[in-house]
Amino acid sequence: MQRAAALVRRGCYPRTLGPWGRGQSSAAAEASAVLKVRPERSRRDRILTLESMNPQVKAVEYAVRGPIVLKAGEIELELQRGIKKPFTEVIRANIGDAQAMGQQPITFLRQRIHLTSLSLLPERFCACAGSYSASQGVNCIREDVAAYITRRDGGVPADPDNIYLTTGASDGISTILKILVSGGGKSRTGVMIPIPQYPLYSAVISELDAIQVNYYLDEDNCWALNVNELRRAVREAKEQCDPKVLCIINPGNPTGQVQSRKCIEDVIHFAWEEKLFLLADEVYQDNVYSPDCRFHSFKKVLYEMGPEYSSNVELASFHSTSKGYMGECGYRGGYMEVINLHPEIKGQLVKLLSVRLCPPVSGQAAMDIVVNPPVPGEESFEQFSREKESVLGNLAKKAKLTEDLFNQVPGIHCNPLQGAMYAFPRIFIPAKAMEAAQTHQMAPDMFYCMKLLEETGICVVPGSGFGQREGTYHFRMTILPPVEKLKTVLQKVKDFHIKFLEKYA
Repeated sequence: MQRAAALVRRGCYPRTLGPWGRGQSSAAAEASAVLKVRPERSRRDRILTLESMNPQVKAVEYAVRGPIVLKAGEIELELQRGIKKPFTEVIRANIGDAQAMGQQPITFLRQRIHLTSLSLLPERFCACAGSYSASQGVNCIREDVAAYITRRDGGVPADPDNIYLTTGASDGISTILKILVSGGGKSRTGVMIPIPQYPLYSAVISELDAIQVNYYLDEDNCWALNVNELRRAVREAKEQCDPKVLCIINPGNPTGQVQSRKCIEDVIHFAWEEKLFLLADEVYQDNVYSPDCRFHSFKKVLYEMGPEYSSNVELASFHSTSKGYMGECGYRGGYMEVINLHPEIKGQLVKLLSVRLCPPVSGQAAMDIVVNPPVPGEESFEQFSREKESVLGNLAKKAKLTEDLFNQVPGIHCNPLQGAMYAFPRIFIPAKAMEAAQTHQMAPDMFYCMKLLEETGICVVPGSGFGQREGTYHFRMTILPPVEKLKTVLQKVKDFHIKFLEKYA
């Protein structure tokens, strides 16, 4: 009888006409009768509730996939159900997912990964394609990464033993921070992050219950990093924590600035003075568009500053398959290079990495292809070069287009997009709009972005999710859509902003 009742609940009984002409078998009718007379059991309290859960997890916020993105998903479902909107599609300009926005994959990369999955490449590369790899990553791939770094940095040597293959750059950043964070009270580790920042950093800091130490980029000077601001941040932080880590994002996300060599030298000298562990997030190293800028790796500059620095400053730098010209976000490939790490800590790092067994081998293979592109004389070189230059050339055009069009809109100011994949324009929000936002219990820029989504279908991320100086408001928007669609997006933002100012004037 219990089994019959269970089958009824699951809808598994064949339905035949009963004596009243209803589709119900006699067994099903009997089971239903049992269910009706059975007393309802009281449900005991849940073990896991918002009150009992890990408070550090509850404190985590990740704006890039936050409330506004959830709202975008709801609107997409409404459009699918035929509910009329003043637009026909949601344009997700909230995240740097190149191929989701229409960028074509690099042919050579896709073909070689496919051959790897079929075990049609040399044995050294494919031996572990369907197996776990070493926790630190496939040894020959780490050797290839080290060779790539040496070429990139003009001969500055890289040691494969210092290379750790990761599940995207995010995995490396969170892993190294886990090892760095310690202490309690005023000795709790402080982690210095740029404001605006990529929300991964604040999320991991919250999860680890570390102390977030903000230093502000100079918006009036194209989001430059000022060492005097670093000194202010450290001085004030020492009253409540032990500042131990300095995070740099270069090129910047969400701000798109590219740091000069002089700035990097100043930062390294500051880290040496203050005994800070440097984290250099360099995933946009291929994305430099301004002719006046070029990418300088922290590793190279550190080495060239001489042994006093290169033998003492501890540095972890990160790269990924997700950005650059590749845009292979789904493979979750990445690496980190850690130099001047204490030998005993190396063992602890490998131990921590071994808990997750290994990064996805397909992602490791993708990273290997990124650091091993075709060279002149090889059959794939011409097509590869053509596709790479096409992607980067289009991004450069879209960066300039976005800057120019935003700066034509009253109440919007956009700094030059020197690199990366985003615009982070400053927006003027009238006092009446701020009052409306308060009524809806929203930050003013969240209110603005929600209205933009509801009226145009364009999904962007409010600046408050990245951090910004008090009294200023921004949003982050990717420049990845195809040129014609990007022009449409920018025109819609312009029209919306003008109407917004008129409505709340």
